[in-house]
Amino acid sequence: MEETAAAGHRGWLRAVGLMAATGMFSVVNPGVLIVIPFGLLVLFMPSRRLLALMLAAVGAVLVGAGDPISGLWYMERGWTLLLGGCFLALTLRWPDVRFLPRGLGAVLGAFLGMGLLFWVRPGDWAVVDWAVTSKIELAMSSFLQAIRVNMGLELVSGAFEARALETMALQSLIFPALLGLASLSALGLAWWLYKKLTRSSEEGIGPLGEFRFNDQLVWVLILGVVAFLASSGIVERIGTNAVVFMGALYGLRGAAVVLFLTGGISLFWGFLFLAGFLIVAPFMMIGAVIIGLGDTWFDLRARRASPRPEA
Repeated sequence: MEETAAAGHRGWLRAVGLMAATGMFSVVNPGVLIVIPFGLLVLFMPSRRLLALMLAAVGAVLVGAGDPISGLWYMERGWTLLLGGCFLALTLRWPDVRFLPRGLGAVLGAFLGMGLLFWVRPGDWAVVDWAVTSKIELAMSSFLQAIRVNMGLELVSGAFEARALETMALQSLIFPALLGLASLSALGLAWWLYKKLTRSSEEGIGPLGEFRFNDQLVWVLILGVVAFLASSGIVERIGTNAVVFMGALYGLRGAAVVLFLTGGISLFWGFLFLAGFLIVAPFMMIGAVIIGLGDTWFDLRARRASPRPEA
């Protein structure tokens, strides 16, 4: 009984983490990213529960809200329908496969579908790029204005504003990678919620310490680095976004390795880790990526788990 309660507690913590990641990375409405895939799972998967159907209906109402005049209104719903449809198709075809391969496949399918659309209608990409950049600029402008109002103009240095503008420019450049990461975490949350409401015996989302993906995906990172270094224009941007997306996944894989090898961390050490991350975030992120890449070739967790031969 206690083990079941502990597993349920850990499941809720994973859901909170997925929700935080979706909100942090998303350049579109994070609620739409979660609600549409969840609704598709409820409607088309075999197990249906009244509570899940009611929640999906409420979500459909929320998805329909907003200002359709905005270019992003159609883009975020079109993207998420494509994303959720790909995930649903992969789940129906391979129901016993773990979440992550299906989630990554759905994100890849959505990018390929949108890429085909933009190839046929190249003007649409310019509109989406402009709309997302405008949204990021508006959010950064509101943030700086709130800082000025609450802290005073004299406390907002020119260096701080310059760094904020650099961050805004970077977000505008890599928003496809951020959208991909937010979409993956939103699919995870939708899948966990579906499993929870249909009272499935499966957890839906495994523990962070077991996070891993196909080792062949390292070629996406390698090709991204090559495109970033050897090209310019749209190819360079594609390479940059590939590096950011895969770098984040390898960073998470590195964190999973550390968590597995240390046997987990307590709440106290978790707070210390968070404080250290806020101070030396770049170094910790680079270290996590290196560990994640090392796990691709050396499978560090398998080495730790394998029993030592007797002397």
